Amino acid sequence: MPPAATAALRKLGANLTTARKRRKQPLRAWAARLNVSVPTLMKMEKGDAAVSIGVCATVLWIIGRHDALALVANPKEDAAALENEISVAVQRYRRSPATSKD
Repeated sequence: MPPAATAALRKLGANLTTARKRRKQPLRAWAARLNVSVPTLMKMEKGDAAVSIGVCATVLWIIGRHDALALVANPKEDAAALENEISVAVQRYRRSPATSKD
């Protein structure tokens, strides 16, 4: 896994830990709500990539941030794909025969 992705998971885990603690919820209570073991919840809070995205999505739902998950890969924010589409369109335009308006 790329280091940037690992760092992002660690940050997500730390943020979710903070959210749980600010709500004064013990690990055991959240694990029960998520239907996972305490060790699994601890792994998620450490940013372990092996934890199911479903567990992360459920935690986001518990803290009222589940809508944020859908925005993670929002096509409107995918600058690389947009640049590629523009490049393809420019190449297509340059290859097309010139049309004149008389």
